[in-house]
Amino acid sequence: MLFKLNKLKSGLAIAGLSLTLGATPAVGASLLNSSYDIARELFASYNELFQEHWQQTTGDNVEIRQSHGGSSRQAQAIIQGLRADVVTFNQVTDVNILHERGRLLPEDWQQRLPNASSPYYSTMAFLVRKDNPKGISNWDDLTREDVSLVMPNPKTSGNGRYSYLAALGFAQQTWGEDQDAIDSFMKGWLSRVSVFDTGGRGATNSFVERNIGDALLTFESEIQGIIEAFPDRQFEIVVPEISFLAEFPVAVVDRHAERNGNLELAQAYLEHLYSKEAQRLLAGFNYRVYDEEISAEFADRFPELTLLGITDIAGSWENAMQEHFANGGQLDQYQRR
Repeated sequence: MLFKLNKLKSGLAIAGLSLTLGATPAVGASLLNSSYDIARELFASYNELFQEHWQQTTGDNVEIRQSHGGSSRQAQAIIQGLRADVVTFNQVTDVNILHERGRLLPEDWQQRLPNASSPYYSTMAFLVRKDNPKGISNWDDLTREDVSLVMPNPKTSGNGRYSYLAALGFAQQTWGEDQDAIDSFMKGWLSRVSVFDTGGRGATNSFVERNIGDALLTFESEIQGIIEAFPDRQFEIVVPEISFLAEFPVAVVDRHAERNGNLELAQAYLEHLYSKEAQRLLAGFNYRVYDEEISAEFADRFPELTLLGITDIAGSWENAMQEHFANGGQLDQYQRR
């Protein structure tokens, strides 16, 4: 646990795309995992777990390198030449474009692993300051004029898109067919955002280190990690009763893995995320997991709530990207003064 907390504190100073090395064995293959911005500490620990598993299983050592940044920026970097063997992203569309724009993996990549190739999931929540001075308890509190928000930019971050869709889902559940009321709410809460950072870790840095805002909107898992890492700050978590099902898709980048001679290694790296020991590690990092036994062990960490999926809110990821996040889409329209 101390390793995790120290890594989170040191990681807050890192923003944008970065490449790091895990524990380096004396000899062996080298695997590159391209991942989302706030997963640095998680995969630093998972890599050690997998290295031990791989050595015990095959007798071989493996070096694992990490590339981190906003999920969409990572996908673009791979299309432009970053030779990642695997991706562990936080949004399906960022994996899809590796097929659509680069033909780097097959179209049916989600069928290759359980739970549509998502070994774990989370939801969106609010991190507030000591004693929750603004009394924030739900999405509608975020529209008040005395509230200032920090979140990742939905244009560059899957994390930010999840918060946007969670807010939209709340509005749809609250006002039903009243589109004027939904639009008014969406404009209202977006107008309270003081900082749109490019990625989740940048947003955490703005809230924690730069002391900007009354609430940080990010993954429940990231918030729990911040609270553990900074006990003296006495931050609090607010988990709204309605939020978004944030899945974390993983995939082998077939063309790169084959070229790097790592196809079998890459497949094993992702498959091991479904093992008991990896599921327990994920839950320890405050992610919700599908393994029922492990989920029960950590049940006290995760309040029950209504999780809406992408089909509930926007029909599909394709519709969401075109209608809400494309240039001139609903997000841009809501932000116009």
